[in-house]
Amino acid sequence: MTPAALLFRLRALIVLFALAAVFAWMSPAFLTAGNLTILVKHVAINAILAVGMTFVILSGGIDLSVGSVAGLAGIIAGGLLHSGLVLRPAGVVVYFHSWLVVVLALLAGALVGAANGLLVAQLRVAPFIATLGSLYAARGAALLISNGATFPNLAGRPELGNTGFLSLGAGAFLGLPVPIWLMLAFATAGAFLAGRTPFGRRVYAVGGNERAAVLSGVRVKQVKFAVYVISGFCAAMVGLIIAAQLASAHPATGETFELNAIAAVVLGGTSLMGGRGSIGGTIIGAFVIGVLADGLILLGVSEFWQIVIKGLVIIAAVILDQMQQQYTRRMAAALRS
Repeated sequence: MTPAALLFRLRALIVLFALAAVFAWMSPAFLTAGNLTILVKHVAINAILAVGMTFVILSGGIDLSVGSVAGLAGIIAGGLLHSGLVLRPAGVVVYFHSWLVVVLALLAGALVGAANGLLVAQLRVAPFIATLGSLYAARGAALLISNGATFPNLAGRPELGNTGFLSLGAGAFLGLPVPIWLMLAFATAGAFLAGRTPFGRRVYAVGGNERAAVLSGVRVKQVKFAVYVISGFCAAMVGLIIAAQLASAHPATGETFELNAIAAVVLGGTSLMGGRGSIGGTIIGAFVIGVLADGLILLGVSEFWQIVIKGLVIIAAVILDQMQQQYTRRMAAALRS
């Protein structure tokens, strides 16, 4: 591998260390244990969302609905914990155990992902349009369930057997917050699935050249369906973590989260054209966004400027990706000649 190719491949990691060094030099509070813990907790939310997005983009698609799915999952969990399931014909209210609430919310996220997968794979709707529609539908459903209000106090009640939900976002295990453990679990599972299983190889094949994948016997429709289910599941987990951290659920949760997830994937080196990238790169991309946001806050930079800077960073990442592709093509042409 040439030095230029190595620099292109490690660009996200180089940027991450450079940002960390600059912010550590400019703000003594950056490297404190408390700040780093908060930083990684914030990164965990974006990273889990981006793991699912990576599979979608690797297959050549896009999922704009993940932020709304996170909000919908949080509202479903909040409603079941706060108000229970009202069975009007029977005149009773059913309260579920917190673990069952989590399962039901995750299932709801996976079902929205399945709907996206059916639209894209079976009905051949463009991923951008299909998931844009799901973005509005999921957000509208969250508003309908809650009537636009917040479900507060999700700690549950012992007599109803629905306590323990808040530990998902505010608990700790072996000294580390639970969201960080969840990030590690999702990242490890995602990396194994993408890099060590036949399914992962099929995802890369579909994103790299869908026609060639069909001719090779890959069940393209099933692969596309599966990646959207994975994305919906990851989005639902993010919604649950946020609801647990805030001890409340609001239908507006997750707005613009899809942009952060896509940014993390692109910064991590995954091609928007599909077929090239990795879960490890995505996690690094999520840390780049997290470090950038945290450092700018510590330096007192205006929130408006933070948005501008984040946008410029994403544009730079896409330009570098295009440069990498052009360099790779030139090197391949030189080797053939």
